[in-house]
Amino acid sequence: MSSSINEAPGGSGTKAATARPLGELIFAGMIVGVGVVGFIAGAQIPIPPSAGVVGPRVFPFIVSGIMVAIGIGLVIQLLRGHTGAAEEGEDIDPNVKTDWLTVGKLVGFLAIHIALIVPLGWPVAAAVLFFGAAWSLGAKPWWRNAVIAVVLALILQFVFAGLLGVSLPAGFLLEGVEIFNG
Repeated sequence: MSSSINEAPGGSGTKAATARPLGELIFAGMIVGVGVVGFIAGAQIPIPPSAGVVGPRVFPFIVSGIMVAIGIGLVIQLLRGHTGAAEEGEDIDPNVKTDWLTVGKLVGFLAIHIALIVPLGWPVAAAVLFFGAAWSLGAKPWWRNAVIAVVLALILQFVFAGLLGVSLPAGFLLEGVEIFNG
C-alpha cells in the first residue's frame, strides 16, 4: 500500500511536516463529545413499563457508541501521523490564514438569529441570518442580499409552516396570515 496519505502536495514523495493536525484533532474530539452527550441524553429517556427488550434507549446508545468509537479511532490515527490528504480538486491556498473576522461575523449573526426567533418570529430571524451570512462572505450589493434574504425566509416559512405543518413561530408581522402559520 502506498504511503501517499502523508506525502506533500505535488506527489514528490517527501513527507509532510509532522506537526499535529490541530483542526482534525478538534474535529475528532467533537465527534467523541457528541457521542458522549448522546449517551447522557439517551440515559435520561424514560422507559415505559410496557417497553420490551428493545426500549427507547437502544437506538441512541447504538448511534452514540458508533460516534465515540469513530472519534476515538480518528484521534488514534491522527496521533500516529495518519492525516487526510489534501484534496487536489480544491481551489484553496493552504498557506492562507483563517479570516477570524468573517468567522466572528458569522457566529455573531447566528447568535442574533437565535435571539430573534422568539420575539420577532422565524422569518425575521432567518432573513437577518441570511443577510448577515451573505454580507459577511462579501456578497454585494447589500440591497440585493436583503431582498433575497427576505424572499428566501418567507419561502421557507411557507414551505415548512404552511405546507408541512412544522411549528415555526411566524412572529407578529405575519400573525394571522394563514399560509405562514403551521
